[in-house]
Amino acid sequence: MVKFQIQPDSEIPASNQLFNQIRFAIASRQFPPNHRLPSTRALAMQTGLHRNTVNKVYRQLEELGLVESQAGSGIYVRDLGREGGTRPHSPLLQKHPHAYDTIKDSLDQLLEQGCSLQDARELFLAEIDWRLRCSARVLVTAPSQDIGVGQLMGQEVQKTLAIPVQVVPLEELESALDQTASSTVVTSRYFVAAAEEIASPKSVRVIPVDVYDYAKETELVLSLPENTRLGLVSLSSGILRAAEVILHSLRGDDLLPMFAQTEDAYKLNAVVRGADLIICDRASYDEVKTALAANRSEMIRIPEIIGCENYISSESMKSLKRELGLA
Repeated sequence: MVKFQIQPDSEIPASNQLFNQIRFAIASRQFPPNHRLPSTRALAMQTGLHRNTVNKVYRQLEELGLVESQAGSGIYVRDLGREGGTRPHSPLLQKHPHAYDTIKDSLDQLLEQGCSLQDARELFLAEIDWRLRCSARVLVTAPSQDIGVGQLMGQEVQKTLAIPVQVVPLEELESALDQTASSTVVTSRYFVAAAEEIASPKSVRVIPVDVYDYAKETELVLSLPENTRLGLVSLSSGILRAAEVILHSLRGDDLLPMFAQTEDAYKLNAVVRGADLIICDRASYDEVKTALAANRSEMIRIPEIIGCENYISSESMKSLKRELGLA
């Protein structure tokens, strides 16, 4: 069971602390699609917050399209990965509108059982042809204000799956889709609702990927001595903002955090010179090592550097590989 921690004396509003923690739990699939969120009463008792505050957070999550309220039942995580933009144009599918769901579910089951696309081709030729055509062009998208997380996802997908990937700001996704006959859009669950809204009218599928849960890194942070100078470095400004809130929720003010985007050389050098421990994403690791080498002569104590293996969870990457017909 996911536990949420709130620092009541923090300058960060309690609702913001809870909102970021629940949003991360959804993005990292600790709260998977169709998962029932705790009742407002239960969450208020766990966190010490007023039920009105919990209700406010749930409304924010619902406005973002991440959860939905079911009358008399509760609040559930939306299963965004199967909504809209996933249907190829085919006279047969128009004649048999329910056949598509049957074909897709059956194909997913075969893939999970180890069946290759070639094995299934005879039975599901139309579906396989469509997937292979779409997979010829993979677009990774994220908002332009946090294009760093898009670059992070794009690098991981390209390196792990050995396929060409184009990173497109969410604001330019519609224009990019107008220039191609078929493609697949990949994005984090943080942004999937917005991507679906753009891609669905164009019959382009959107595949949401789950975020790595950072369980090892969280355990490490919880074990650090008080007043440890902790540096966090990432390509993504959004990751750093979320990490700041979650870090504060876990440890309050008893750590001394320092944050830097890879592209900000001034802040990166400050982190390298001042931190006892640096945690960074894989795409930032070489930049951190380079900055460390450049500043080594001025340093008395060399910080330990821990590079996170990935941003996309390994299970989600395996699922993406199957979806793209690469398994």
